[in-house]
This record gives sequence, C-alpha cells and structure tokens, in this order.
Amino acid sequence: MNYELASFLIPWGVILYTSAGGLKATFLASYFHTMIIFAVLITMITVVYIKVYSSNMIYAFLDRTISYTPEQCEAIYSTDEGTSFFLNSDGDKTMACGPVDGNSQGSYLTMLSADGLMFGIINIGTFFQWRLVKNNASHLIFFPAVGNFGTVFVDQSYWQSAIAARPSSAAKGYLLGGICWFAIPFSLATSLGLASTALMLPINSGEAGSGLVPPAVADHLLGDAGAVLILIMLFMAIVSTGSAESIAVSSLIAYDIYREYFNPEATGKQILWVSRIVIVCFGIFMGLFSIALNAMGLNLGWVYLFMGVVIGSAVIPLWNMMTWDKASGKGAVIAAWSGFVLAIIGWLVAAQIQSGSISVSTLGANEVMLSGNLIAILSSGLIHYVYSKFVDPQDYDFSTLDSNIHLVEEDMRGLGPEEQDKDELRRAKRWITRRGYLLTFVLILVWPILSIPAQIFTESYFAFWVLVSIAWGFGAAITISLLPLFESQTEIGRVFSGMWNYVTGKSGDAQEYAEEEPPAKTVDEPEVAAEPAKDEAAKDEETA
Repeated sequence: MNYELASFLIPWGVILYTSAGGLKATFLASYFHTMIIFAVLITMITVVYIKVYSSNMIYAFLDRTISYTPEQCEAIYSTDEGTSFFLNSDGDKTMACGPVDGNSQGSYLTMLSADGLMFGIINIGTFFQWRLVKNNASHLIFFPAVGNFGTVFVDQSYWQSAIAARPSSAAKGYLLGGICWFAIPFSLATSLGLASTALMLPINSGEAGSGLVPPAVADHLLGDAGAVLILIMLFMAIVSTGSAESIAVSSLIAYDIYREYFNPEATGKQILWVSRIVIVCFGIFMGLFSIALNAMGLNLGWVYLFMGVVIGSAVIPLWNMMTWDKASGKGAVIAAWSGFVLAIIGWLVAAQIQSGSISVSTLGANEVMLSGNLIAILSSGLIHYVYSKFVDPQDYDFSTLDSNIHLVEEDMRGLGPEEQDKDELRRAKRWITRRGYLLTFVLILVWPILSIPAQIFTESYFAFWVLVSIAWGFGAAITISLLPLFESQTEIGRVFSGMWNYVTGKSGDAQEYAEEEPPAKTVDEPEVAAEPAKDEAAKDEETA
C-alpha cells in the first residue's frame, strides 16, 4: 500500500467517529479496541509457548544463537549467491547472531545489560520491552523512563479521562489499567520478541527499529493470518490513541484558547463546533506529520527515544505546580522552555563529541539520547526550583482552585454529591498514592534486583519467567474485558431498556413496565393504614 495514502486513511477513520461522538465515543471505541488487542496478544502467547514451541525450546534456541562465531553468522545471513548481509557498510552487526556486547557472558537471557540499563534510564516507566539497540542485538530489559514520564504528565488525554471519571473510579482505574497495560510489552516481548531472536529470523536493525518484529514473527508462525492479526492489533492501538489525542487537542483549543481569550461566554454548541473543526485539522496534521517523519528517515524507535528530549522538560515543573504551594507559574513556563532548549543543545553536542558528526544515525545513539533526556528532565526541575524559591515565591491556596473552574452553561451533569465531596477526594488521593508508590517500587527496583543474582537465567528460571508473562497476559485480558461490563451493568441495562422501549413503542424506563400495578382500591376496603397514622397524631398532640 502507498505509505502516503495509509498515513491519511487512519486519521480520517479517527476523525469520523471522534467528531461525531466526542469523548463518549472515544471511551466506547477504546474499550472494543483494547479487547481486540488483548485477544491478539493471548493468541500470540499461546502459539509461541503452547501450540508451536515451549519455554525449554525457546531457551535452547536463544542459547544456541550466541554460540555462533562471526564467520558462522555471516554464512547464516547470506544470499544464495554467497553475499552476506550480516554486517553493514560500517562493519556493525545488523542481525541478532552471536554474543551480545555489554550483556553478562554475551547472553540474551540476563538482566545484566549495559545497553539495557542505558535504555532504561531514558524510559522512566514500569514495563518490559524487547528492543534492538545500537549493536542490533535484542535484550530482555526492564526499564523505568524519562520519555514515558513525559507522555503521561504532558499528555492532555490522560488528564481529560481522569477528570471525566468519578474520583474513586479514576484512581482505581488508572492503577488497574497500568497493571493490565504492562502485559502488552511484557508478554509480547517474551513471546514474539524472544521468538524473533531464538528463531534467528532475517530481521535487520532498520526493520526492527520500524516495529516490524511482531508482524515478521507472526507471519513466520501463522502465515498471512498472523500478519493480518498484528495489522489489526496495530490499527486498533493507533486508532484508539489517535482518537484520544484528537479529543485532547480539541479540548485544549476550544476551552483554554477559544473560550478563555476569544469568547468567554461561549455556549456548549459553539464550543462543540470549534472542537469538531480542530479534530478535522488535527487529523490532517497527523497524516502530514507522519509523511514528514518518514521522509526524514526517522523510524519508530528513533522517535520513541527522542520523545523525552522534547517533552521531558515539562515533567517536574508540572509536578511542582500540582503539589507545591510555593511553585511559580511563570517559573514553570520558563523552566519548561529553558530545559527544552538545553536538552536540544546537549543532544546535538553529545552526537558531535561521540561520533564527530551530526546525522540521524549519530543522534539516535543510546548515549546521545540519554544525554538529551537527562538534561531535559533535570535542568528544568532545577530551574523551576531556583526560580520559585528565590525569584518568584508563591503561597497558593489549593482550596481556592474550585472557585476558578467555570462550567459551560453551568452544566452540572455527572457532578453529584460524591464527585464534590472533599473527603471522598482525599480518600481517593490517599488510596492511589500509597498503592502507586508501592507498585512503582516493586516494578522498578524489587523485580530487577531479584533478577540480578540469577545473572544468566537457568532453564527453570526462564520457564518461571514465561509462566508469569503468560499469566499476566491472560489475567489482564480477562480483567480488561469483563470488569468494565460488571461495573457498568446499570448503565448498560438502561441502554437496552431504552432500545426495548423504542422497539415496542413505549416511553420511559422499561423496568416500569415489568412491575405489576397494584389493584385499585374500592369504597368497601377499610383504611387499615390510616388508623396507626391517626394514633400517632393523637399521641403527638397529647405530648405537646
């Protein structure tokens, strides 16, 4: 398929249902998209470790992969005419064959990886990923991430979804959603990622950097059906993300720019009109930007690492603005932009120092990306602290925040007593804070540290690792599919009730028609219920 055409087909698919249905359509579509993604996920896990191979077989294949010498690797990865494509023009490996530089004993089956650790610092989050790094060798690595820190803190779609949900639901939903999401990189890495190296498929570093490892392995195992499944999975993920980002951008422009500076008295209808225009424009921009990135030769892996350089500088200033009453708003803006400029400068200088030139390839090196990411997040934090502490200290009263939130047309739908209960909000905050820090501690520190003593995984240790990834994948799929249905059973019942009423030509709630009406009273029936009421009234009079 033509790349330019595909770049616009996906945004236009997003535009259609997002502009028509808004945030509700995004939530509903995301649920179905997620179900499909997890269905493909558990299919791939089952095929790799249950139907076709086993953990012991994958372990043996990975052990064999590092045993080959450079000469043997060149012979394996060569054409029928005898031309080898194992090394590129610079003499670097392009295929996963032979020992891994920087890994303990050159093995793939270890958590002790220099490049893995470096990639981990770039990506402060809580997940596993299969990744081809500079020496084109796959590592099973655990990483926390500056880039992913930024995508959560700076992404309006996360804030918008949290605000739209009930406080208790948002706290529990985000924590549970994060745990379930962990299965996607973890389980896919353990299945398709490891299989690509274990089977020594001819996937070069450029193809891996473009995200072609999963479809290549799926095609190898299941033929065209496997490639189609991965394509569907990818499409669901892109459409879901694109829809959320379209709503986020349209909300920022409609509420924070149009309503704030151009039309403070804007009605809901006017804001909706502006939002739809922005969704269309942003969809066109997504398509054009995708084409531009491809024309510049920037693949998925490069953009992923560069993400922290661009947005990492906003993380700490934003955190301070939410939690520190002395934080300066002006200082946050200055710190974010200053950190961005310093990160770009440090990133370019690091590439020049390391390689003697600045190019797409040298700028994408792990060490160079690490420099830019760290400068972004640390410099902005330092600048904001100094500015807030010594230049423009504030004393903000967070209790006044509600008074500065102005609803459109004073629409209070969805804001019941529970949503406005400050005690409930404090309980939700305390609940998520404790569990969030605990989960972060376990995933970032405890899990990797417990894996370090193992050094090179034994066959039984690796089998346990695989078992955990399978259990996590299936558990997440069940939770993410059934729990929303259980929690929304009342709302779902109302929807079907309305549909039934429409079909039968009735109005109101269908439950009303399911109840039998009490028989009408006759004049001969005694007023049994009235006597006690009279007695009570008489007693009240006597007491008075």
